[in-house]
Amino acid sequence: MQATRQPENQVSALLPQVVKIAKEAGLAIMVIYEHMTGEAAQVSYKADGSPLTQADLAAHRVIARGLAQLTPDIPVVSEEDSVSEIHRKPTGHFWLVDPLDGTKEFLAHNGEFTVNIALIEDGVAVLGVVVAPALGQNYWGCPGHGAFREAAGKVDVIRVTTAVERAGRPLGVLASKSHMNHETQAFLEQLGSHALLQTGSSLKFCRIAEGNADLYPRLGPTCEWDTAAGQAVLEAAGGDVSLTDGTPLRYGKSEARNPNFVAAASRHLW
Repeated sequence: MQATRQPENQVSALLPQVVKIAKEAGLAIMVIYEHMTGEAAQVSYKADGSPLTQADLAAHRVIARGLAQLTPDIPVVSEEDSVSEIHRKPTGHFWLVDPLDGTKEFLAHNGEFTVNIALIEDGVAVLGVVVAPALGQNYWGCPGHGAFREAAGKVDVIRVTTAVERAGRPLGVLASKSHMNHETQAFLEQLGSHALLQTGSSLKFCRIAEGNADLYPRLGPTCEWDTAAGQAVLEAAGGDVSLTDGTPLRYGKSEARNPNFVAAASRHLW
């Protein structure tokens, strides 16, 4: 049975509990991250070659249980539960979860991994929570209701850079060296003056949302659960996430893989 659409004020009212669930998943990850020996350190590989750890599964269990209790009528689609993909549809609503985004960063022990939870309604990411437990940084937001960052026990409203703030300096562009393909290189060349910045996982969206970067071209493979929470946070902070033809990035597509897209402080930057 399909649930009715959630009013906007009800969506934003879910945020405190969703942030709590994401933080709990982060704690489950950190127990393993800080003691990566024995079974906790074992890595298996999925069919697509991506790594899977005990931390991915521990976080998945925390989130699936927490969201089922919070909103029993909204299905949970998780990267770590292939059966749940039957609920990933272009209409109606569902939770879209990446319990541990940046497993390679987790294994490299550089801290740049996140817990991603998004609420999708009719293909749109209407709520997003991104928790980076090793960095002590938490982000959340609903487009139309603002975006927030919590760090060192302090919560701040965040927003993207303005044209005035960007004037007279190179654009801060997030692009991974490991994903520097020909398409990305060509995109960067047409931008003109820019400075390359590095960060892992969905933190790229958050760096733009908090005004520490301006642009993130992703001209290579990602999946819906990689991007939804970060997109919601960035759009809540006044930013934009569009396909290379200018149309918005949407969810519940026929396949989980996303087309190429650009996340930006402003659509006009590219």
